[in-house]
Amino acid sequence: MAKSSVKTIAQAAVSSAPPINIGIADKDRAAIAQGLSRLLADTYTLYLTTHNFHWNVTGPMFNTLHTMFMAQYTELWNAVDPVAERIRSLGHPAPGSYAQFGQLASVPDVPATPPKALEMVRILVQGHEAVARTARELFPVADKANDEPTADLLTQRMTVHEQTAWMLRSLLEE
Repeated sequence: MAKSSVKTIAQAAVSSAPPINIGIADKDRAAIAQGLSRLLADTYTLYLTTHNFHWNVTGPMFNTLHTMFMAQYTELWNAVDPVAERIRSLGHPAPGSYAQFGQLASVPDVPATPPKALEMVRILVQGHEAVARTARELFPVADKANDEPTADLLTQRMTVHEQTAWMLRSLLEE
């Protein structure tokens, strides 16, 4: 099939779809999708950091932290898909490149040189708190738009990140 034919078929498929009418105004859907895109970027960045720390942790707490980090990066990995799919449900493309995530994320990238074990824990506390703040900032926008599915997703994410930050912070107490 010729390239121009494929383009025409794709354009026809897009133009023949009915407009999205889920009871949320276009402007609100766009604002919510933008906030969810930031949440996705933060979640993915924290996933990468946690996985990196899983690989690179050393010291007397190795086994405990290695196992804990694996549980945490697995949870984060499983969280990215529902966030991306909610963005798509609102009619917007989900970001998915490192460049996009770098522009959208409030969570800093993993340090180039692996830090000591307790510094890893400190960095992860800050990361989980940052992701919780990103979710919390979006909550009033979703609530005002009566977007219950997004509000539910945000509540779930805030619960996970706040609890994980608490558990990690407990490791830093003397």
